[in-house]
Parts: sequence; C-alpha cells; structure tokens
Amino acid sequence: MNIATFSFIVTGVLLNALAQLLLKAGTKSVGAIHLTMDNWFAIGLKVATQLPIIGGLTCYVLSVVLWIIALSRVDVSIAYPMLSLGYVVTAVGAWYFFGEAVSVQRMAAIVVILIGVALLARS
Repeated sequence: MNIATFSFIVTGVLLNALAQLLLKAGTKSVGAIHLTMDNWFAIGLKVATQLPIIGGLTCYVLSVVLWIIALSRVDVSIAYPMLSLGYVVTAVGAWYFFGEAVSVQRMAAIVVILIGVALLARS
C-alpha cells in the first residue's frame, strides 16, 4: 500500500470518527430520544437542525467518498480492517471531549487494535 492510499484510508477513518463524536455532541443537546407516533416529526426536526449532527452527517459523506477512492486502490481485505482505527480515535475523543471513562481493559483493547493495524499496513 502506498502513502496516498494509506492517506485516503486514514483520512476517511478520521472523518468517520469525527462524525461519531459530532453526532454524540448533537444528541447531548437533544437529550435522550424516545420516539412515539405523536412526537416523531418534532423530534426529527429537532435532531435535523442540530449543527453538530449536520456536521457529523457531512463528515460521513466525505468519509464515504474517500473510502470509495481507497477501495479502488487496495483490496477490501486490507482496507476494511483499517476501519478499526476509528475505535481508537473515537475512544480517545470520547474521553477528551465527553469525559467518558477509558478503563484498563479498553486501553488494552486499543493497544491490540493498534498492533493489528500496524501489522496489516505492513502486509
């Protein structure tokens, strides 16, 4: 895998992780969502007008474009496992921005993911 292809994959993964964090930020503004037949439209409108949610969806679209470019250059058996980097970035972002706990077990899982991605990238 060359540096350009790796860059498309990593940038797509980072945009996908950013999308998750933005969607979480948007839902924190909305609060817990409990849909009923009476409130689905009002809740949908409230969710759809949250700037973090709009930003998150935009990041998703951009990440898909980059992902398609990456898939045109590398085997899916190489590219798809690289998505696991998103778990690492999202966990760190959730800890930093939302104060979510990162336990020793989660930290160990992150290290395993990073080792796996490094091995995969070298293949």
